[in-house]
Amino acid sequence: MPNPRTLLAIPLAVALIGLTSASAPPAGKPATDATLPLLVTRGKAPAAALLAREAPWSTTEPGAPAAQPDRQAAQRPLWHFAHVNQPTVDDTTPPADINPTPDTNPESDIATHTNAVSKTATGSPSNARNTDSDAETDNGAATRIRRTDHFRAGSITKTFIATVVLQLAAEHRLSLSDPVERHLPGLIRAKDSENDKSTNGLDGRTLTLRALLTHTSGLADYTSATKGLVPLTPSEAVRTALTLPTTAPGRWSYSNTNYVVLGMVIKQVTGRSYAAETARRIITPLRLSGTSFPGTRSTLPSPHGRAYTHQGRDVTALNPGVAGAAGELISTLTDLDRYYAALLAGRLLPAPQLRQMLNTRAAEGHYGMGLYPQKLPCGTTVWGHNGRIPGSYVRTAATRDGDRVLTFRVNTDEIADPTLERTLLTAEFCS
Repeated sequence: MPNPRTLLAIPLAVALIGLTSASAPPAGKPATDATLPLLVTRGKAPAAALLAREAPWSTTEPGAPAAQPDRQAAQRPLWHFAHVNQPTVDDTTPPADINPTPDTNPESDIATHTNAVSKTATGSPSNARNTDSDAETDNGAATRIRRTDHFRAGSITKTFIATVVLQLAAEHRLSLSDPVERHLPGLIRAKDSENDKSTNGLDGRTLTLRALLTHTSGLADYTSATKGLVPLTPSEAVRTALTLPTTAPGRWSYSNTNYVVLGMVIKQVTGRSYAAETARRIITPLRLSGTSFPGTRSTLPSPHGRAYTHQGRDVTALNPGVAGAAGELISTLTDLDRYYAALLAGRLLPAPQLRQMLNTRAAEGHYGMGLYPQKLPCGTTVWGHNGRIPGSYVRTAATRDGDRVLTFRVNTDEIADPTLERTLLTAEFCS
């Protein structure tokens, strides 16, 4: 006969089972579908979307060099798209307040304040898009995110830039140990006198490309002065950075200026702009048809939705010069998933350069070269990058082999509850 303690435990167990069942996604639905709506309730974004890709890189997909025999997939990739938005927002009015005081229990009214649509498809991205026709043709809200929408990818640009630099290193056209001075003479010179504060003590003759790639150069972030709102040429961005307080060279400190300088190095070494060289080496071979560097064009390619600051201001039109090689890129969910899958599967870099890209020792475990790791509660470590630029926040994460990739985005530049990013990645990679 059960003792009283056992009898008391039974109702508690039943309650816990019921709670687990209520919070779990319906059978057959990915765990991310239950988490995504939180980005527009607790996260206060106008809309959010994700696209997951699962399968080893296959010889049926574009990209070179040829895949290794043990990496060839028998199946075509599985793609899962989901989106959620605030349906009360119409086509002409930006959200009245997309970042109010957080609710005490925001999960309780997800069903009444969001409109989630989830689609899953196997096959090529183009085939999968055909299953999303309801989302593609719905004009009920300006904030609705469609699978084919173009958006600003922000600092995800850095992964592309790092890939090009590492390809050039593999071709022996540069070395990561090269000082900046070798490629850009006079750009960063030590001060000529005690009264000369033009470089804050930094010297391009000792500052290496490796330090730029790993954010250990000491260069200040020029966007701390511009707030990401003032378009600058690369030289202007560097000059602005050199007027700001530096960090100690050798210590990790994230700075957009590092990748602006790397963009200048790419042009000096190849004779082509970082945009043209990235297109030639990555975008065209992988057939990333929705990915581009807009230059000075302030508009987004079609199709696209609206983009808002976290105060609710429409910033869909934006001069990309605010970011340059540190964050100019425009892309799509499909293209980012495809790119990171190819990169981590070894389709873009030889093994030695890919190992360097993933080596975080110089940055104290924070950052590799254009990629950073994040360890999830289940013990899985994912690799990728985020991107924040006015009107857009994007995050891509992938397993080390590139077999599983998730990209999610919101059409604003800040998530009110930053813990939701980790929650969403955990739902994808720990389920």
